[in-house]
Amino acid sequence: MNDLKSYVVKGDSKIKLKSFATKPADDVNKEKIIKKTNANLERMEAFQDRLYSEGKEGLVLIFQAMDAAGKDSTIKNVMSGLNPQGIDVFSFKQPGLEELSHDFLWRASKNFPIRGKMAIFNRSYYEDVLVVRVHKLYENFKMPERCKHGDIIGKRYEDIKNFERYQYNNGYRILKFFLNVSKEEQKKRFLERIDLKIKNWKFSESDVKERAYWNEYMKAYEDAINATATKNSPWYVIPADKKWYTRYLVSEAIVDVFKKIAPQYPVLPQAAQDNLQKDKELLLNEQ
Repeated sequence: MNDLKSYVVKGDSKIKLKSFATKPADDVNKEKIIKKTNANLERMEAFQDRLYSEGKEGLVLIFQAMDAAGKDSTIKNVMSGLNPQGIDVFSFKQPGLEELSHDFLWRASKNFPIRGKMAIFNRSYYEDVLVVRVHKLYENFKMPERCKHGDIIGKRYEDIKNFERYQYNNGYRILKFFLNVSKEEQKKRFLERIDLKIKNWKFSESDVKERAYWNEYMKAYEDAINATATKNSPWYVIPADKKWYTRYLVSEAIVDVFKKIAPQYPVLPQAAQDNLQKDKELLLNEQ
């Protein structure tokens, strides 16, 4: 767990994103890391089965990142061995008319899983303190003027922190991952999307336009992480330049929280166990 501890933010002190690495150290062995990741995926599968059977806690995994940081591939690979019945995946794109007509946390809260299940948020309510902040989109929101003045982003930090505390008090754990890709690696991946026809569909002109706001986004992410990281709902600033290392650290964080939840298979009351034995005898004595 030494690797993971280097990347977790729990709100104990303010962090600077530039102090976090975007790739593993040169002495990290890729082959060993991939083996550890595969072992973690097996452990996650066993933990998830117990979580679903017990039905006491829910787990929400939030993935935030700049474009081309690898959110989709990380989700696909790390969650590949999980039972689809026990996990929901939501992609938070630009909000529609109905979503804009509600509070900014509405579309997230209605997609929280039932206890016993997991949910993955590909982007999330954090978009409302990221892109909304960078482009000052709140100025055009259809809301009372009193809601569009003053420190609207600061107020949303508080709303998010209180929302996550509320969810924790109701049996949910929230892990938040910022996939920390370098500007150089993003450029490389954008060019690959342009050059390879099979990846053309992944690229849009808006990607380059948003890249021009790189510094503004980094400041927005840094402030959001500092304002909302807590012991019970931590952020993980995960290096994203090497996808095999990203997947390893994400799997480590998930296994770690599963250990804390420590889900167990339910134990039937004695009367129910007695009935099971009777049913077993009936089955064995069938003619």
